[in-house]
Amino acid sequence: MDWAGWAVFGLVATSVLTAVMTTAQLAGLTRLDLPLVLGTILTEDPDRARLAGFVIHLGVGQVFALGYALVFALLHRATWWLGGLLGLLHVAVVLMVLLPVLPGLHPRMASHRAGPVSRAVLEPPGLLGLNYGVQTPVVALAAHLVYGAALGLLLQAR
Repeated sequence: MDWAGWAVFGLVATSVLTAVMTTAQLAGLTRLDLPLVLGTILTEDPDRARLAGFVIHLGVGQVFALGYALVFALLHRATWWLGGLLGLLHVAVVLMVLLPVLPGLHPRMASHRAGPVSRAVLEPPGLLGLNYGVQTPVVALAAHLVYGAALGLLLQAR
């Protein structure tokens, strides 16, 4: 197992994924501001939340990068296309497992069952994150394909 590669390239790939998602959000392709969503778990202040959310996302990205590196080690190969396939699995987990459970653990996010008395400041992501815009799943797919391909390419080079 390439521990140094995992540590460095996991941070690089997660930073690229975050940059793709943030660029798409700033370009109006999605309303999902991932650092804000993650950071508001810890603080109400939006500026501090974005910083905290970026750090949280880097940590979560490292965990996923470890999974990718383990798969590459088990298969004795790392390629951009294999990373891309893992990116498809990764985005499926994010859109169909992690986002739907987020309202249950996020103290500032409404749920579909919260009702009008909720004091939540963030809306729930909804199915595939569609509450943040119809292009959100496409943006997430593209970002995770780039993440996986980058990890496969960078770990292959080592």
